[in-house]
Amino acid sequence: MSIKTISFGCRLNALESEKIQNMLKNILETAIVVNTCAVTGEAERQSGQYVRRIARENKNTPIFVTGCAATRNPELFNGLQNVLVVDNFQKRNINAYMDAMARTPCNIVGVAHIDNFRDTDEKLSKKFIQIQNGCNHDCTYCVTRLLRGRAVSFEYDEILGDVRAAVDAGFGEIVLTGVDIASYARVYDGRAFLISDLCKKLLVDVPGIRRLRLSSMDPAVPEVGKIIDLIKSDARMMPHMHFSMQSGSDTILKSMRRRHTADMVRKWVQMAGDDITFSWDIICGFPGESEKLFNETLNLVRELKPIKIHAFPYSPRPNTVAATMPNQVNRTISKQRVKIINDAASKNRTQFMQKQLRQSVQVLVEENNIARCPHDISVKIDGVSIISRTICEVELVDIIDDCFIGKKY
Repeated sequence: MSIKTISFGCRLNALESEKIQNMLKNILETAIVVNTCAVTGEAERQSGQYVRRIARENKNTPIFVTGCAATRNPELFNGLQNVLVVDNFQKRNINAYMDAMARTPCNIVGVAHIDNFRDTDEKLSKKFIQIQNGCNHDCTYCVTRLLRGRAVSFEYDEILGDVRAAVDAGFGEIVLTGVDIASYARVYDGRAFLISDLCKKLLVDVPGIRRLRLSSMDPAVPEVGKIIDLIKSDARMMPHMHFSMQSGSDTILKSMRRRHTADMVRKWVQMAGDDITFSWDIICGFPGESEKLFNETLNLVRELKPIKIHAFPYSPRPNTVAATMPNQVNRTISKQRVKIINDAASKNRTQFMQKQLRQSVQVLVEENNIARCPHDISVKIDGVSIISRTICEVELVDIIDDCFIGKKY
């Protein structure tokens, strides 16, 4: 008897699945929760394919389907045996699950049980803490903002409780996450309390935090500069930032309705200096992206040298402005550009890693002696097995297959 979860897409989904699991344990003995993704057409297709398969393999189990694909296209899951849809806006409401079962009673013979389930949700040494949900911006390509609603910043005390619980549970690294964490904003004592204030206060109120990291940030906000200053002043803030760039061409950024420019990002990278690294999201083949405009992005990657890029081909999403824009780019070309961008980022990463050799760094051990350095690069530690969630010091002695080899002191 158990509640099993599977999550597609962003890390936020996995975090929410954990909370849904804990919530459902109070009312059900057995169920499967599938938290779906709709950021691209392929993500939505994979979500639907998985739910159809798991419904065939578990005919005596209530299967709750939630997340962005279930919210955007509930018809994808309707009619599947024992599959109950709960949309994004109700996924944390326990009554929504009971209502779903009342609307569509499950056809279960005897006692519910799970016949076939492969748990692919990761078990990490870092703990993701959600600090906000939703987004107030209107990027022309994005369907997620439509499916998660307006931005809501969580109360500090709620976040503080989650962080303290994670530290008490032995997690070596805390990662603050959300849909648009750069927009985090509360008001306390008549003063604005923003993302940099949140980080500073957590580091004071929870001295047991050993590593604090942020998930993806919008580079358009002045808070980026304050975070860079905090990284430089407190060694517990990890020296790696992930920017939701999407493009390095000002023309394409304007068409996307993004609020930053290439020069803004140049300013942040210059301010950060050599000791802070960056990773970016990049959409290749956005409508109107000519070869010249693509090369503007490629040249910025070569100039500013992000060490990682999550590049993916543009996928038109229903009810978004970009889906109806002229000059849609052939998907074959988009995929070719993804490879070019990834190859450029790989060269940046190799150059950076070579400069790190023979240095001593603190790493967070995950599983099988694979650890993460402060710049979020894998480190394989030679020698005796080390317990997960351990933070230890190693010397970086070699590079094999895009991974550091570390020697423990």
